[in-house]
Amino acid sequence: MSDGTKLIAQNKKARFNYSIEDTYECGIELQGTEVKSFKNGNISFPDAFAEIIKNEVWVKNLHISEYSFSSIFNHNPDRPKKLLLHKEEIKRLDRKVQEKGFTLIPLDFYLKNGRVKVKLGVCKGKKQFDKRADIKERDVKRDMQREFRKKLDN
Repeated sequence: MSDGTKLIAQNKKARFNYSIEDTYECGIELQGTEVKSFKNGNISFPDAFAEIIKNEVWVKNLHISEYSFSSIFNHNPDRPKKLLLHKEEIKRLDRKVQEKGFTLIPLDFYLKNGRVKVKLGVCKGKKQFDKRADIKERDVKRDMQREFRKKLDN
């Protein structure tokens, strides 16, 4: 992330379960108390996904907890939230999602110059053997780093 950005949450499970083909930065339409909860990091998105409905992109299963210092006029934590993209980007996303196996998954949530942003990924689900290969690759890298560290210490 560049200057002026603060990472709030990252979807590590999506990076493991999906191969990411393309990413888009988009804004998200939030209510007042949602923004405050978001900035506090009170979000949960274990199985969040985005959907294109009537040329609008909506993120679903994104839970933003109620703001604790708010009055009775708080937001609904589980409501679908609208993502803000250009029409051309939405058309491009729609064509990509129409292909077999592609889905839209939120990858990162962050603040950029005081505004809440979402990094949306066009993803394709990984097969079990792909996941095993990733685990093996990660273990090999970890072993190489350990060996390198041992050589430096001696």
